[in-house]
Amino acid sequence: MKVLMINGSPHGKGSTYTALHEMEKVFQENGIETELVSVGNQDVRGCIACLSCREKGKCAFNDVVNELAPKFEQAEGLVVGSPVYYASANATLIAVLDRLFYSTGFDKTMKVGAAVASARRGGLTATFDELNKYFTISGMPVASGQYWNGIHGNNAEEAAEDKEGLQMMRTLARNMAFLMKSIALGKEKYGLPEKEQKINTNFVR
Repeated sequence: MKVLMINGSPHGKGSTYTALHEMEKVFQENGIETELVSVGNQDVRGCIACLSCREKGKCAFNDVVNELAPKFEQAEGLVVGSPVYYASANATLIAVLDRLFYSTGFDKTMKVGAAVASARRGGLTATFDELNKYFTISGMPVASGQYWNGIHGNNAEEAAEDKEGLQMMRTLARNMAFLMKSIALGKEKYGLPEKEQKINTNFVR
């Protein structure tokens, strides 16, 4: 099994990394392979709704998004971590996720998702909610921990002192590992849930 971990912070070894790395250790203890990709310091533009991904099967902008796409497809789980900017996620990360989720046509049903936010003080829950929406629109079960998944600290050193935050990350990783393994067993026995043909309704009179 594999978990793809996306770090949206421009600081590769900052507080967001500290949280994700704490999860990484638990995944490895549970025999789950991890790959951590930092995107926060990359030059990524937002989606322009050109719809060329519907024809080409990939995003028109050939950057880290297209590099992440096959990794996401092969993974059983996705963890997304972001620092808090004005009570929301890093703009670069949002650009990555918008394009990654929209441009990939593979079925994401029952891949397990988890969101993590880091902040000096406030805005964690708003960012946490924002990130979870990518999972819930895609048929992805959301892993939960013992609280809303966040860690406090203005830098890696401060984050390492947030004992409760670090414990949250370990609990989240254990729960996510269990959920991934349980879903794998369920798929063997029952397969994936039946899918109806999607209905798109525009609210226009």
